[in-house]
Amino acid sequence: MIYLDYAATSPLRAEVLDAMLPYLKNNFGNADSLHAYGREAAHAVMRARDRIAETVGVSPSEVYFTAGGTEANNWAIRCLGKGTALVSAIEHASVLSALPLRAEKGKICAVNADGLVSVTEFEGGMSEDVGLAAVMAVNNETGSVQKIRELSAVAHRHGALFFSDCVQAECTLDLKELAGCVDALSLSAHKAGGPKGVGALIVKRGASLRPLLLGGEQERGLRGGTLNVAGIVGFAEAIMLSQRERESYAAHTSSLRDTFERAVLSRVHAKADGNSRAPNISHLTFETGGEALVNRLDLKGVACSGGAACSAHAALPSHVLVAMGRTEEEARRGVRFSFGRETTMEEAFLAAEAVCSLF
Repeated sequence: MIYLDYAATSPLRAEVLDAMLPYLKNNFGNADSLHAYGREAAHAVMRARDRIAETVGVSPSEVYFTAGGTEANNWAIRCLGKGTALVSAIEHASVLSALPLRAEKGKICAVNADGLVSVTEFEGGMSEDVGLAAVMAVNNETGSVQKIRELSAVAHRHGALFFSDCVQAECTLDLKELAGCVDALSLSAHKAGGPKGVGALIVKRGASLRPLLLGGEQERGLRGGTLNVAGIVGFAEAIMLSQRERESYAAHTSSLRDTFERAVLSRVHAKADGNSRAPNISHLTFETGGEALVNRLDLKGVACSGGAACSAHAALPSHVLVAMGRTEEEARRGVRFSFGRETTMEEAFLAAEAVCSLF
């Protein structure tokens, strides 16, 4: 089986598993317990928080652990800052679905045909009531890479906080650069070779944040719930490794993606979606594609996706492609192929052959 769905999740790295094992077996204490087991767990969380903060270029006190990117995104949209929220039309569902639950509600900023937020359009959407703006760094479906520094500067000029979903950026963009220009960002471990079920919301000092989950004093009283110690330890290892290796990762995956696309597009009528794309994502719209093509490729031994994995069972047109100006029919025909550290060039060729054999 050829796995080309790294944008959905990635395999757990051996180094990450090794880091986690002591906290899955012997050192299993609750980090809030006062005895020796709890103290060892608390120290492990502290060390992991320090490592993540150093990797991202923030203070440890600005790192809040969550159960993943979805929780982090919900937390930011519902509880960060005050005033109306302005978000892009191609945000992850965890951002768009949380928007109506924000006390001051929000509004949507359009994108162009390449899935990019225009700085001019974005500035036009700013108003006195906007207290939070949100644009994801890398789109999880098409891989479009946004101009975060410029967009954040616009928000700051208008007195608004700026939040960025950086989950899909972890392996290919410099998180220190991103963190340096935003007020808050979200991360998730399993996109970078870490475990599922753990992530973080990073909120810079001075940005007001209200609790989302109540019932405990964890995370400085802002996020109740027993900490996933083993997951947090693995998360720190995964983020550190992904950032250390991001240049070689980008070179490797871009070579795979370009080879794959050349082989497919030379023989099959399809469109490569988006511009200014992340190196590891190829999103193609076929004349006949979508879920049926994904299922047929699965039978041929190629694992890919019809878009975001979290909405794969909804049978709805991609909201990202619709926002890019596609018809609902076209927005059902997209297929995402995403490459990772373990993908080989032979697998890229074989996957392309499998796609072409179906047309």
